[in-house]
Amino acid sequence: QVQLVESGGGSVQAGGSLRLSCAHSAYSRRANCIGWFRQAPGKEREGVAAIYMVTDNAYYCDSVDRRFTISRNNDKTTVYLQMDSLKPEDTAMYYCASIYCGTCDPSDNHWGQGTQVTVSS
Repeated sequence: QVQLVESGGGSVQAGGSLRLSCAHSAYSRRANCIGWFRQAPGKEREGVAAIYMVTDNAYYCDSVDRRFTISRNNDKTTVYLQMDSLKPEDTAMYYCASIYCGTCDPSDNHWGQGTQVTVSS
């Protein structure tokens, strides 16, 4: 069964940091790439960053500058998103999902419950 569990969101002031975690089940561990996405109120969901699970290579989508860093743990069970110098426009629900490697497009329709990030000015 596909299961993705996001955590680590919260409310911070502009300039603060948060570290999001994405724990994924055995099924989704077969994914070659895992990505982080976000959806702000009234906007479409967009890709943020992704990582190749075997090589640990990361890449970032156009939606963010290099304030964010994606990584994974050694046993490939958890993917992280370190977010620094947060801005109010980063406020959104953040999700992780499998992603087509090299793109910012999700590769299936399995989503977790997401974790809310709220940045105040």
